[in-house]
Amino acid sequence: MIKGYWMPVLHSHLPFVKHPEYDYFLEEHWLYEAISETYIPLLMAMNRMVEEKIEFRLTLSVTPPLAEMLSDPYLIEQFKKYLNRLIELSKKECLRLSSDRENLKVAEFYLNRFEKIKSFFEGFLNNNVLNGYRFFYEQGLIDIITCGATHGFLPVLRVNKKAVEVQIELAAETHKKYFNKAPEGIWLPECAYYEGIDEILKKNDIKYFFLDSHGLMNGAPTPKHGVYAPIYTINGVAAFARDPESSRQVWSSKAGYPGDPVYRDFYRDIGFDLDFEYIKPYISPDGKRVYTGLKYYKITGDGTEAKQIYDPEVAHAKTKSHAWHFYTERIKQIEMLSGSMDRPPVVVSPYDAELFGHWWFEGPEFLYNIFRETSQSDSIKPVTPMEYLGVHPSNQVIAPSPSSWGEDGYYTVWLNEGNDWIYRHLHYMADTLEKLANEYKHSLDEDSVSNSIKRRALNQLSRELLLAQSSDWAFLVTQETAVEYSTKRTKEHISNFNRLLRDFLSTGVDEKFLEWLEYKNSIFEDIDFKIYSSEYV
Repeated sequence: MIKGYWMPVLHSHLPFVKHPEYDYFLEEHWLYEAISETYIPLLMAMNRMVEEKIEFRLTLSVTPPLAEMLSDPYLIEQFKKYLNRLIELSKKECLRLSSDRENLKVAEFYLNRFEKIKSFFEGFLNNNVLNGYRFFYEQGLIDIITCGATHGFLPVLRVNKKAVEVQIELAAETHKKYFNKAPEGIWLPECAYYEGIDEILKKNDIKYFFLDSHGLMNGAPTPKHGVYAPIYTINGVAAFARDPESSRQVWSSKAGYPGDPVYRDFYRDIGFDLDFEYIKPYISPDGKRVYTGLKYYKITGDGTEAKQIYDPEVAHAKTKSHAWHFYTERIKQIEMLSGSMDRPPVVVSPYDAELFGHWWFEGPEFLYNIFRETSQSDSIKPVTPMEYLGVHPSNQVIAPSPSSWGEDGYYTVWLNEGNDWIYRHLHYMADTLEKLANEYKHSLDEDSVSNSIKRRALNQLSRELLLAQSSDWAFLVTQETAVEYSTKRTKEHISNFNRLLRDFLSTGVDEKFLEWLEYKNSIFEDIDFKIYSSEYV
């Protein structure tokens, strides 16, 4: 008899980055690295489990910006070039290291790995990662959920309620476009909850969302099952809360599995280590050294300067023991909880998807090994949110507390002295667009060249607002990571909006400028500005 459930949740998200004006653009590589190091390895692990008849369940968010990028023809072609460069570099490394037996083993490992990824991408995925997600989604092995349309930080955007409504409505529409059915669940951007957001979720037929632990534990009344059973909000939307213990075992920089000395070191990359002239064709054209993805060293240990060579076989074997430890700890946890609950407990373990493969290279293998254990277990069963709610539809009604999964648990990561300048622009843009949508929602319906240009301009104003609203820019400013790019992107979308608005209201729209923005900032091709009007349904 099943004593409890494990609910693994992976949040897959990247901000929309597309720069066709450059042959090489560093920030585009965020996407290419995520595809080759996380998304494809995870899909390959899922396919392996299907072939080996290993039962698994996984809940994955695929945010609208990520879905748009994964389907963009230009970005797909750029990814192919990126992957071919990795294979070319790996072949050169095998030649360079032909007399270095220990390092050659690692170089050959990379070459074999990249060739398998390319074969899987071109074959099973037919050159589109979303095909893999759709395949497992349709089989009921994974549940794919949505997010905010551009991962906007909703508690701060709610100054204009329509801005939040559009983030949710457009996200649901985009999910239907790519996955052929409406989303049942949502990953609130940054797990950020505020009172009243559940009303908008219900309006869009969203059945459940996720909270950080304190968002539920500080709710009213106190949840009788803690974070180990879902609750319903006042508006009837289910909320699942993060289990701190299972999160800590993976996330913790001190006690987490990814810090084990045998695992691959993320930071030692040949892009920084090798002779400049040799590595020059594979780094930034301006000569800036960047990560190539080929890393020859393991973590080795705290304070150890002399890094040791990475051994893929030893590292992969370690994932088995770590998976066994994680599995047995969940069994202990569930046995302890089940004695005081009137139902089997559910342990919710949410993580950023990019942790598995990108930051923790062996992460996908770790997940595979956990599912190998749970598939043979009589005590614990992996489950998706809708499966759990199907078995246990009656749950306590609670008003959750405002919260996020950011540092300190609330909103300060996205609203502080370093990034607060952003929001007066976002609020002005949202207010302005709502007024324009209400004013022009009917007057541009008649087909004419002039009306067509005006409709396109209003649609692009919508895109520029949405792209400026991405929570990633404020987050990166706070983290002091890619600050220059994040600030530039925010100001760029604000400037684009203001220029289009000025032209729209006065001299007329510059068609060449509009066409360029439609190509470069091409997210949500089918967007209709009327979504911002008061009467939009």
